Parts: sequence; structure tokens; C-alpha cells
Amino acid sequence: MHIFRTKSVEQTIAETGEEGRTLKRNLTWWDLSIMGVAVAVGAGIFSVGAQAAAYHAGPAVIISFLIAGIVCGAAVMCYAEFASMIPVAGSAYTFTYTTVGEIMAWIIGWDLILEMLMAGSVISKYWGVYLNDFMRLMGWDLNTNIMIGSFHLDVAPIIIVAFFTTLLVFGTKIGARVDGAMTVLKIAIVFFVVIVGFFYVKASNYTPFIPPSEPASASAGATGAVSGEMTQPLWQFVTGMTPTIYGVPGILSGAALVFFAFIGFDVVATASEETINPKRNVPLGIGVGMALIIVMYMLVAIVTTGMVSYKELAAQDSPSLATAFELVGANWAAKIISFGIVLGLATVVMVLLLGLTRVVFAMSRDGLLPRGLSKTGRHGTPATLQIAVGAVVALVAAFFDIGVLSDMVNIGTLSAFTLVAISIPIMRRKRPELPRAFKMPGNPWIPLLIAAANLWLMLNLSVLTWIRFVVWLVVGFAVYFGYGYRHARLGTGELDAEVNGAVPAAK
Repeated sequence: MHIFRTKSVEQTIAETGEEGRTLKRNLTWWDLSIMGVAVAVGAGIFSVGAQAAAYHAGPAVIISFLIAGIVCGAAVMCYAEFASMIPVAGSAYTFTYTTVGEIMAWIIGWDLILEMLMAGSVISKYWGVYLNDFMRLMGWDLNTNIMIGSFHLDVAPIIIVAFFTTLLVFGTKIGARVDGAMTVLKIAIVFFVVIVGFFYVKASNYTPFIPPSEPASASAGATGAVSGEMTQPLWQFVTGMTPTIYGVPGILSGAALVFFAFIGFDVVATASEETINPKRNVPLGIGVGMALIIVMYMLVAIVTTGMVSYKELAAQDSPSLATAFELVGANWAAKIISFGIVLGLATVVMVLLLGLTRVVFAMSRDGLLPRGLSKTGRHGTPATLQIAVGAVVALVAAFFDIGVLSDMVNIGTLSAFTLVAISIPIMRRKRPELPRAFKMPGNPWIPLLIAAANLWLMLNLSVLTWIRFVVWLVVGFAVYFGYGYRHARLGTGELDAEVNGAVPAAK
């Protein structure tokens, strides 16, 4: 069985011209930058830093963000090289298919489906929670939760998913414009809150900057966050180490947690087939967006840990930036932050719906999933697939308690980042003659270091997350060997016939 068969770059690009399965190019580098910021700056910017400070790293969470930002930034540079060379939908799935083979591409594609499905469902679910919270803070007697007998239903996730699904069906550009306007507004809110927060900062709260390591059970708020065998980092479990918080291990586990804040650029890369002049605009869009995100998250982390002691945050049930403002008596800020969260989560939903659809679209066009899913309509979008994806995300969000699956987003992203980084030196050796508008510097050592850093962050995720990840992979292998392998167009010879025709140039 040739499970490691690879597609050529020519075959991959030839697919983009297949009649009835062609996406419309109308996105600019600014659209991609805003798209990346939209998915990376959601509710997490107001909460994940505070939680990492309280339960993992203390004030040194600033270093955790820097580590995660550097690792993610370096990884997306690898994406930029591939996207400038192969501007095709599918992101890490497509890049892996051309380098390390079909089975690895399937694994990454399957991981990306998990990542974006879970993230889209979780975020749209939380959008409803925060929308209701915002209406409560404003004194409005409204609620999106309804009871049907003994059955509870939140209609908010259905509303937000339906709204963005409709926009994406009528064109990616339309969705990007609406998403962009909302994203610019939420960026303004983030900077406003940060500027106000600096007036409450006390230098004494940064001491000790790296708190001494202590057993996880010693922290009052850590019970649900990091204690217990199943919730401790995998490497601690394997080595038999007692679960701890703070110290250098806390900085590293904090980096693994806040990595969630930087996901989104694998989603941006899925839109490269819909980008004007992708060889220039994809690397530029990714770079500008990543720089904006690192600056914003670092500033929020500095303000949060400077306003109140990390010990005070650890004593709270669910610490956040709003918690810090409440502890210093600035309760008015909660309303502004709540509005920022509602805006932030809405924009995340749109980008995740786009990314999930494009990954399934690419796998379907290759025949690994049913080919009918990759049909595009008169607006140059896979309308039927977009609607189906929106329906699944909305239903999962509306009917299921899925908060426990949010860590699956991180492990799916990290596994994709690892393989893309490894693929850089492989493709450089395999196809050195291919034009690359952007090149990852330091090949092969820097890409390999990036892969190792991503793998290390994966090992800092919980044992329970790894167990769920393995179960998902087992299901994926069953689907691949039961359907995908036998129907892949690469194996049936259809792609060979297609590449012998005209290969369309990326415009």
C-alpha cells in the first residue's frame, strides 16, 4: 500500500482550475491580517493570560506569552513559505500532501477538522454565554436560553453561526469585510482597556517575577486547572513527577496554555487560494497579523499581572482581566470588556467556519472525502458544504456541553505546526528549483528547532487531552482505510491526467 504517496506541486495547482471546484481570488494582505487577528483575539485575550498567571506562571506569564508567540511566529513563517509556493486551499493538509505523503496529510487534515470543529462550536457556545452576560450587565431583560419541557436550548450559537454562514455563502470577501470592521473595533477596545489598566499597575505585583515552584494542590484555585494525574502535563505524568505550578515548569506549561491565544494562522493559510497575488500577500498578511497579536497579548499580560497579585487571581473561581478591574474597584470596565468579548468571539466564529470548510473542501477535491462536498456555486464558494458545516457547528454548540474539548484545539494546531516545520527542509531538498517568494531563514536547523519546540508544547498538554487525541486518530484511520485510500484521486490516476492539461497560474 502506497500510503506515503505524494502529490506534486503541479498536480496540486492543477486542481485549482478544475471546473465546478474553483474558488474566487478576491482577498488582499490586509484581509488576511485582519482574519488572523480576528481568530486569535477573542475572549481569550481577556481571560487566558489571567488564568495562566494564576495557575501556572505568576507574573512570568509574560515570558510564557513571549515563548508561545516566538514558537507560533516561527511556525507561521514556515506556513508563509509554503503558501507563497503552493497557494492552494487546505493549509497544513495541502503542504504535507506534497512533502511527507498521503497518510500524514490525512492525519493533519483530520486534526484540522477536529481543531476547527471544536473551536467553532466552543466559541459560538461561549458567544451566547457572554452575550447573555453583557445584556445582564447592561440591565436588559433579555435571554437567549429557552426551555422546551426539560430540554435546554441556547439559540445564540445558532444565530451567530447562521449569520456568518450566510455571508460566507455569498462570498468570502463580503464576510471578510464585515469581520474586518468588527475586528478593528475590538482592537480599539483592547488598547483602550490596556491604557486605562496601566493607571492601576503597581510594581510590587511583579515580585516575585518567577514565583518558586510549589505542589499544584497548594493553590486554592488550581484544583480544576492543573491538579490530578489526568490533568497534569504528559511529560510530568510519564516521568512520575509530582504536579507543580510556578517556577520554570510553570512558565512552560503556561506557554502551552496560552498557545491557544495564537492559533488562527493555519486558518489564514487555508484562504491562500482565494488571495490576490498570494505569493506576496499571504506572507505579508501573516507577518503583519502575527506582529499585532503578539503586541496585544503581551500588553494585556503586563497590565493584568501588574494590577493585582497573581495570588489574588488564583483565589478567584474564573480569573480574567475583568476580575483584575473588579479587584481594584473599577467595576465600570466590566461592561466595556464584556462588549469587547462579544465582538471578539463573533469574529472568531466567522474565520473558523471559513477554515473548517476549506480544509474539508481540499480533502474532498482530492477524493479522500466524498467529492460532492467540493462543488462550488456561482459566487465562487462551496455553498452546500459551507451550509452543512455551519449546521453541524451550530447544532453541536447548541445541544452539547463541549467546554471539556477545548484543549483538543491546541493539540490539533501544534501537530499541524510540527509537520509543516519538518516539511520545509524536505521540500527544499526535494524541489529546490521551485520559486519561493518567501523563504524561511536558517534551513534546515531553524525549522527542525521549531518542530521540536511545538512537540515540547504538545508534551505540556494534559494526559486527558492526549487520550482524546489518540481516540480521534483511531477514528480517522478507520475512515481513511475504509474510504479515503481507495478513492484518492492521486491513487486512481485522475490527477496525472489532469496535470497533463493546462496548469492555471496563481493570480
